[in-house]
Amino acid sequence: MSTDGSVRSRPPRRRLRRLAAATCVSALVAGYAGASGCSTLPYPASPQYGDEGFRNPAPPRAMGFRETARLWRDFLLGSKPAGTVPARPIPVTPITVGQLEQAADGTVYRLGHSTVLIKLDGRFVLTDPVFSQRASPVQWAGPQRFHAAPIDIEALPPLSAVVLSHDHYDHLDKAAIRMLVAKTDLFLVPLGVGDRLVRWGVPPDKVRQLDWWEDTTAAGIRFVATPSQHFSGRTPFDRNATLWSSWVIDGGGLRLFFSGDTGYFDGFRTIGERYGPFDLTLLECGAYDRRWQDVHMLPAQTLQAHLDLRGDWLLPIHNSTFDLAFHEWQAPLETLTTLAEQADVKMTTPLIGQPVVVREAMPYPRWWRAMPE
Repeated sequence: MSTDGSVRSRPPRRRLRRLAAATCVSALVAGYAGASGCSTLPYPASPQYGDEGFRNPAPPRAMGFRETARLWRDFLLGSKPAGTVPARPIPVTPITVGQLEQAADGTVYRLGHSTVLIKLDGRFVLTDPVFSQRASPVQWAGPQRFHAAPIDIEALPPLSAVVLSHDHYDHLDKAAIRMLVAKTDLFLVPLGVGDRLVRWGVPPDKVRQLDWWEDTTAAGIRFVATPSQHFSGRTPFDRNATLWSSWVIDGGGLRLFFSGDTGYFDGFRTIGERYGPFDLTLLECGAYDRRWQDVHMLPAQTLQAHLDLRGDWLLPIHNSTFDLAFHEWQAPLETLTTLAEQADVKMTTPLIGQPVVVREAMPYPRWWRAMPE
């Protein structure tokens, strides 16, 4: 009620949603714009750590004021082209516990975005688990899933390791982490991310933090934290307070590469020389834009990264789950499939939940073409 006794009207729902959207994308835009924030987790022993937090070997291009303002406008006012969200939920292949138990070693399942379940030597590894409906600080606004997860967290088998690439909301889901603690032996994370998990209630003895080029072994599987070209932060005020990384996963006679989020950089060639060839590369292709290609690869760059890594099969991730950019939702898969065919690169594009047996990998039909406009 106002001071003159009249009843105030409630803010329009659209205004509330725009306010929530501002909260959800603030960290994203601050990162793309090159803004810096307070650094609260000093790691002086890390070569990646500087006066303003963790850093890339080559700083990403910083946007100017006008470009940043246009980006804010496009995100917050809905200035997006048609087709960034599918007209209907995309198809999903459900996964059962029995199927996982009977699956061959070396089977990989995309559960959505960059969440991948990997079976190696009878054990399971999960990458960047995001199961919430929205990649957002709140669950009533922000980017919403295009599909349900093919398996619930409760139904997942015991996990030897959960591997995290960085702390952005579409890769680090607080609710999922808390639900996974009871069934996970070890969380493998870049520097600083582990401190965040401990604050969320993960026992410290279940957290192992690695700098770039450091490696560790869990359940007979070797993990190496390798460089990526990105940034971190969950608010506008903690940018680059934690490290980001890609990962080499070596076990069961197979060698896999998981990119996390990254722009294209010379580090792929170095990783390929030190740890390649790879039987399968799980490389991001989605949520890209020429304005921020320094931190998210364009499709042609994804293909080049695969070649640099000396990969055999390519499985593109970071697409088909959230609306995080301005391209049509199916564009990453369509464009990269065409480029891979032209370059004679073996690429597999399963439905979410569809198994890929790495030793018997095969291309899948372009399932996204069957989706209604």
